[in-house]
Amino acid sequence: MSARARFVATPPVATAVAYRFPPDVRSVGWARRELRRQLHAWRVGGELASSATLLASELVTNAVRAHAGLAAPVPAIGVRFVLTRDRLRLEVHDVGDGEPVRKESTGVEEEETECGRGLVLVDALASGWGVVPAGTGKVVWAELPLPAPELP
Repeated sequence: MSARARFVATPPVATAVAYRFPPDVRSVGWARRELRRQLHAWRVGGELASSATLLASELVTNAVRAHAGLAAPVPAIGVRFVLTRDRLRLEVHDVGDGEPVRKESTGVEEEETECGRGLVLVDALASGWGVVPAGTGKVVWAELPLPAPELP
């Protein structure tokens, strides 16, 4: 485990791991690395692992942006990966009060049009995603279905 990420124990209700990352752009890469490590331990690979990694990148990037401009000390970003028998759930907790908004590309090449277009990817790849208020801030989640087990 990275010295930059701190493991947070979760209750044994589901197969899950959780981390706290600083609200820094480097956390996107750290979260991806921890997800890849966990997916390997869970024996989840292929296209599902690639899609999950992309979703995690988008969700953590949005959380980093939600923390931008907050007065110090800035709270950590919470990241949780949950594996059930039929799906993989990614959760990212940030202290931003605004909900993420999905924006289609307008063809305009302005920096401000970059924000929100990652949710188009989330919407396309995830079987479902949403936002849940969480005390201070919100949890943005996305789920991917696991492939059905092969019959002998």
